[in-house]
Amino acid sequence: MSRLRKSLGIPTFAVALFSGLAHQANAQETPPLPNDFRLVYSQNFEGPSWRDQFVMTDPLAWRSGTAGGGDAANKTLELFGKSDYQPPHRSPFNIAFIKETVVGDFILDVKLLQTGKEYGHRDMCLFFGFQDPAHFYYVHMATATDDHAHNLFIVNEAPRIKISEKTSKGVQWGTQVWHHVRLIRRTGSGLIQVFFDDMETPIMQATDTHFGTGHIGFGSFDDTGMVDDIRLWSNQVSLKPIPPFKP
Repeated sequence: MSRLRKSLGIPTFAVALFSGLAHQANAQETPPLPNDFRLVYSQNFEGPSWRDQFVMTDPLAWRSGTAGGGDAANKTLELFGKSDYQPPHRSPFNIAFIKETVVGDFILDVKLLQTGKEYGHRDMCLFFGFQDPAHFYYVHMATATDDHAHNLFIVNEAPRIKISEKTSKGVQWGTQVWHHVRLIRRTGSGLIQVFFDDMETPIMQATDTHFGTGHIGFGSFDDTGMVDDIRLWSNQVSLKPIPPFKP
């Protein structure tokens, strides 16, 4: 957790006006950034208005969670139940999207904690390039890899298809363990890279140019977990609301 940012009271939504303060508060964690990148969104779920900034496939499956206890307790975004949502094509059910921020090239940093039982497909996911429920990319991080797990996927008017050129054997979520995940996207070349705790060597990589700018989301195929300390940098940002999802 970045307690420094929380103690400084960094705003939950940050655009260019606040980017300098956010960078200062997170200097020890900020990744190397291209010169034209700026912090376009930041969220630590400590404030009361975070829910207004997200659109969920099913709002009843999400709540304000608490990780840790006593003075160390942190507020989080918690996926605690199954979403009453049926996507048009086989793909994850439980998703919380940043409501209005649309990005092209980006670097996303987030902390994830998986709270489900251990099994091969025990997962959490990141979503990006989201156009609509039938067109988007997602990262599926799971205990073991196969054609339907622990890979990069595209949903393009058909059930999800693996697009990874490289992936690891899986990740160890552990119990009550927070993990630092980084997702890098370059729309021009199509490069997609995913880092898990180790920010030097990606656990997944792909190249795909089907979708350019789009929304960012967090969730799971059909498990549970917590999300915290979201930071999103980009040089291509616009505001476009996502309409509510239909069950």
